[in-house]
Amino acid sequence: MTFKTDQEAFWAGDFGTAYIDRNKGDALLASNLDFFAKALRQARGLASCIEFGANIGMNLRALKLLHPGQQQYGIEINPEAARQLGEVVGPANVMQQSILDYQPSRTFDLVLIKGVLIHINPDVLPDVYDRLVQSTGKYLLVGEYYNPAPVAINYRGHSDRLFKRDFAGEIMERHPNMQLVDYGFAYRRDPNFPQDDITWFLMEKRG
Repeated sequence: MTFKTDQEAFWAGDFGTAYIDRNKGDALLASNLDFFAKALRQARGLASCIEFGANIGMNLRALKLLHPGQQQYGIEINPEAARQLGEVVGPANVMQQSILDYQPSRTFDLVLIKGVLIHINPDVLPDVYDRLVQSTGKYLLVGEYYNPAPVAINYRGHSDRLFKRDFAGEIMERHPNMQLVDYGFAYRRDPNFPQDDITWFLMEKRG
């Protein structure tokens, strides 16, 4: 598989595989359940969902507990993560590819991206924003590290692998039909349900 950016190859390879073991377990599932219960409290009719960068499906597992009948799909670049994701949503519902290669052919009630935009090469973000919006039938939920101005941060000893910015703001500026519905923050020091300092934004597609 060939990639357009260094960041794609990074996550498709050994680092992305090692990420799996650091991000699973019952405690994370509980935190995710709390996260989505809060982030989606204003959303209605979430019969279908696609997650961009779904990893092994920890987010989708939590969503399934909140919406048991939800049809779920995932895009995942890492082969081992995609295999495990298939055990959650079914192999036929997994697109094992880069987000940059995904061509939306339908829309979903909920489009989710969480902790993924921060790892994408900033030069291709507009393309990713377009694919997210094209896939959105009703709601788009973005959960990432926030910063009012773009900044790059060292990530586990690697440079140019983590970027913070106002992702949701840029999406809404590029696509004015995406309207802010709700937003919030999940803190890594939360004594009950910690997340990784994620700021989330729920947007609705209108018009």
